[in-house]
Amino acid sequence: MPSPRVTVICLCHNQGRFVREAIQSVLGQTYSNIQLLVVDAASTDNSVKVISECLAARPEIRFIALAENCGNCKAFNQALQQAEGEYIIDLAADDVLLPDRVRKGVMSLAQAGDPYGVNFCDADWISEEGGFKHRHSDRFPHNTIPEGDIYRDLIARFFICSPTMIFKRRVIESLGGYDESLSYEDFDFWIRSSRIFHYCYTPEVMVQKRIVEGSMSQKQFSIRSPQLRSTFRVCEKIMALNKSVAEQKALARRLLYETRVCMQLMHFPLVLKYAGLYLKNNSLRYERAG
Repeated sequence: MPSPRVTVICLCHNQGRFVREAIQSVLGQTYSNIQLLVVDAASTDNSVKVISECLAARPEIRFIALAENCGNCKAFNQALQQAEGEYIIDLAADDVLLPDRVRKGVMSLAQAGDPYGVNFCDADWISEEGGFKHRHSDRFPHNTIPEGDIYRDLIARFFICSPTMIFKRRVIESLGGYDESLSYEDFDFWIRSSRIFHYCYTPEVMVQKRIVEGSMSQKQFSIRSPQLRSTFRVCEKIMALNKSVAEQKALARRLLYETRVCMQLMHFPLVLKYAGLYLKNNSLRYERAG
């Protein structure tokens, strides 16, 4: 029986220093049936030149050069239209897949069966130069990581390192792709997908997550970050998706946490919105409990 096709979508924007290593990490996989799509979102550095050099002798790899930086969510969705794989990996151009990531991800999901749709693993966080910083499981030990129906856990706390995910194509298709109105994708993807599909965890380091000064993840907790507004939008979605008092309690804790973040970053309009959402959630919780 042939191995299922896996599509890796590598998104690049001004990551010319790192994109070669990201591409090579896909080409160096121990799993062979891989489609690689490389997307550049109107980089102003040497990213296009580096990508073109990497792919010069690889005509089977598709290079999608976008005319504008439309954001990660929209860029990913455009590439997804050309994806052939049964499984999908969303790879930032500054992160690295270790050689067994694809093979073990496919194997884990195949063994888990339905209704499992997403596999994630441990990761090493590295510096811009590639030096080891820390291990994800140092902060999130393996024995604390939930599996299966983890919807409520994802409302309550962060524990997944985003670039470690591999998911079935039908997961992202069931969501209609990433929500292009948001400035980042992972929290929204986790919430919406875990309401429908189960998650399985592989307690092995198979990805390197790079810490880059000025990157989107580094700007998440900066004053007036657009990601703050996106997080609020996801919290509104959680309220609509919740089905139990326990889930509403988890959302209440999340809302209090996000309110504190917005207060620290002096985003007072969002503080007021979170207060309103908290009161609405409490009202729904008491109605359901009664």
